Amino acid sequence: MSSLVGHLLIAMPQMGDERFMRSVIFMCAHNDEGAMGLIINKVIEKPSMADLVDQLGIEGKGFDGASVHFGGPVESGRGFVLHSPDYNETATMVIDGRFGLTASMDVLRAIGRGEGPSRNIFALGYAGWGPGQLDAEIQANGWLHVAADDELIFDRGIDDKWRRAIAKLGVDPSALSGDAGHA
Repeated sequence: MSSLVGHLLIAMPQMGDERFMRSVIFMCAHNDEGAMGLIINKVIEKPSMADLVDQLGIEGKGFDGASVHFGGPVESGRGFVLHSPDYNETATMVIDGRFGLTASMDVLRAIGRGEGPSRNIFALGYAGWGPGQLDAEIQANGWLHVAADDELIFDRGIDDKWRRAIAKLGVDPSALSGDAGHA
């Protein structure tokens, strides 16, 4: 399978793993060594963004209205900022030339000062797959994928992101079947 970097992975309606039900995942890495992405449509209540930046001693108004996303079940104490390409530092991983992923305190300080990326989401944890695992799950009809777009990723409203992601494919979610390879 070709790389899904810069794409959205969309959980099929029959996804049995509660951590991934109705998930939309932005794919940051996908190669022979495995895959990594951030869930962009699930937020966590605690800690709040205000609690987090307070705990980290970061000041500023750049976090107004920001939520903490559940990025996935792997390394749930580790923070990631998925952002627009207008911010770049040594620790930034540029994705598809259109997005950046930074996991350093510097990006949070920059956001607090109003000097960070113009658009961003903060996530704790990530979704990860071993070599060939994601490809096998896609072939087993567990996931759909579509090219990512800024609005879907960075829009603060998360309640309908799953439906909107599927709509980008021109598919009605109620018409999706869990049976692969049957006519």
